Amino acid sequence: KAGIEVILDVVFNHTAEGDERGPTISFKGVDNATYYILEDDDHGLYKNYSGCGNTFRGNHPIAGRLIVESLHYWVSEMHVDGFRFDLASILTRDVIGQPIQGRQALDLLWVIESDPILAGTKLIAEAWDAAGLYDVGRFVELADWFAEWNGPFRDDVRRFVRGETGMVGRLAARILGSPDIYHRQDTDINRSINFITCHDGFSLNDLVSYDKKHNEANGEDNRDGCNDNFSWNCGVEGETENPQIKDLRLQQIKNFLTILFVSQGTPMILMGDEVSRTRKGNNNVYCQDNELSWFDWDDVDQQFDLWCFFRKLISFIQGLKLFSQEERLEVNTNSNLPHLTWHGATLGEPDWSDDSHCLVFSLSYPEANEYLHIILNAYWEGADFELPPLDHDKCWNRIIDTALPLSKSFCELATGDPVPGNSYYVHARACVVLMVKPKS
Repeated sequence: KAGIEVILDVVFNHTAEGDERGPTISFKGVDNATYYILEDDDHGLYKNYSGCGNTFRGNHPIAGRLIVESLHYWVSEMHVDGFRFDLASILTRDVIGQPIQGRQALDLLWVIESDPILAGTKLIAEAWDAAGLYDVGRFVELADWFAEWNGPFRDDVRRFVRGETGMVGRLAARILGSPDIYHRQDTDINRSINFITCHDGFSLNDLVSYDKKHNEANGEDNRDGCNDNFSWNCGVEGETENPQIKDLRLQQIKNFLTILFVSQGTPMILMGDEVSRTRKGNNNVYCQDNELSWFDWDDVDQQFDLWCFFRKLISFIQGLKLFSQEERLEVNTNSNLPHLTWHGATLGEPDWSDDSHCLVFSLSYPEANEYLHIILNAYWEGADFELPPLDHDKCWNRIIDTALPLSKSFCELATGDPVPGNSYYVHARACVVLMVKPKS
């Protein structure tokens, strides 16, 4: 009724029974060898592809039936709208744990896709597991309806924004909907779930506030949680009262959001990022039932301007046909269809070198009268960027400039400021979005 769908996070890759030292609660006592993948030479030991002590044997007919019947219940009785499959690559391992090659790898997932009770539900795969099996691109290539969390999108955008070299070409691929990952030309680009942060790992605030994880409170001597976060603390580890660092962190948050929403695909944001929620540098809060993982509703008032930036950005993108396409954008054409043109500081001259830290592109949809010019500057110095020429009765209007104070970073098209001249100065580590508007 409210236009909100419920996607249930389902974990069909392990149970709470742990390894051989864990408790016997259910499946171990019912039929241990049927429901778990066991070591080949010792069936008293468990293969651990989940990182949680055991691995559920989803491709066994009995275990697979349990999974499907569980999904039936959630759709038929609880009326959820879809599922996100945690560590879904485990479901592409055979009954002894080996990765299945070819189309047979998705036998269980095909049963799920084609099930009449599950017809129309949204299906999303976290296309990797904890033992190194990485299938991003495979679910979309071989299955008909599954979408995927795009892990390379997360990593490449993080690395670009923090200023790494050699990232411009990779970022361009992510903005286009990752054609280097999703090779089929007819692939619906919205099956790529683009994200910067999720429930695993740093929150967006912590991504710009910590260089390293701080998981000491979890009781594992900071060994748990991912070490490859591609984060940057902007000069000081953790909380600070330094106004310059606080401003830069906020600017980086706006940069991440802008890139996320101007990319082709389905954007996903982590609840709490819209109000700059912190977990104090803990990137693995699964075991923290306290302030580290709770949502503080007071943050909405305290971070109201950031919340408004989120809201305006989402509304702006939703209102454009450029971002409601299923097919991949054409590149460097003059078609009436939606298309993209790459630039650099000089029009038509993108800099793909490893030392480049700027990516500029125009998005055009003549039939919808939509024209955007987007400048992403991850360099630590500002620069002037040429703007595409327009007819005399039109002008470029600034929609987003992340270098401006938060309350001024986003302008509605109707009230935005026309851009004078043929260029726009983009500050260090800033993103700019301009849109064509008739002159008043």
